[in-house]
Amino acid sequence: MNQPTPEQLQIFLDIATEAAMEAGTILQAYWGKLETVEEKGRPGDLVTAADKDAEAAVLKVLRRHVPEHSILAEESGQIGDDNSEYLWAIDPLDGTTNYAHQYPIAAVSIGLLIAGMPQVGVIYNPFREELFRAAKGLGATRNRRPIQVSKTSDLSKSLLVSGFAYDRRETSDNNYAEFCYLTHLTQGVRRSGSASLDLADVACGRLDGYWERGLSPWDISAGIVLVEEAGGKVTAYNGSPLVIASGRILATNSQIHDNLSKELLQVPPLSSWK
Repeated sequence: MNQPTPEQLQIFLDIATEAAMEAGTILQAYWGKLETVEEKGRPGDLVTAADKDAEAAVLKVLRRHVPEHSILAEESGQIGDDNSEYLWAIDPLDGTTNYAHQYPIAAVSIGLLIAGMPQVGVIYNPFREELFRAAKGLGATRNRRPIQVSKTSDLSKSLLVSGFAYDRRETSDNNYAEFCYLTHLTQGVRRSGSASLDLADVACGRLDGYWERGLSPWDISAGIVLVEEAGGKVTAYNGSPLVIASGRILATNSQIHDNLSKELLQVPPLSSWK
């Protein structure tokens, strides 16, 4: 298929923004008023009425504007034609655990993949009133003002962020060793509990790099566009092109990318630590 024009991408960006704002209003309405919090089969993998209603609001907006497009939503799964070149990846509430505890690091994340490549992304944290938007070739913004990645070039002076997958209790491939190892090599590693906001923070220069595993397309599709349009770099751990389905991502300001990739690949297993 032909690459969409900037005008078409702007339309998709505006649609994503409308959907994110609608969902954000619902998340604000439920804030501090949840009656039940359920687990989706794995300890710590939570879902609430806020997740479900926010997702329904996003789906309603997309069906009104682009009914022919396919959708991959965290709570509803795959919707529409599997062969569509257009796939919306939706997380109606990224950071559900935070949200359930009224910790205001949570967001709506809406990304549009075209022919498998993330090209539009909107991330909205209604609790801090931060709206991040980006589209391929159109730049990245926070609250409508341009953003760019940091200029940190020394890994030892960087501030990183990461997270831990829901299966961390059952698997040794759990990111603990990498988290500790890189804490020793940098000025610090943070864990926010929201992959989309981690990527947004790299895009706007608050953080210098991010890596994580066990992720789904709806966690990272929007954030990938933000980081790249803000001047950053996104790859697999080893620096090769990112395969979104792998669930592993390395995103940086580009300045520390090669060094961070190198260190990630040589982290000794936690069982060998004294």
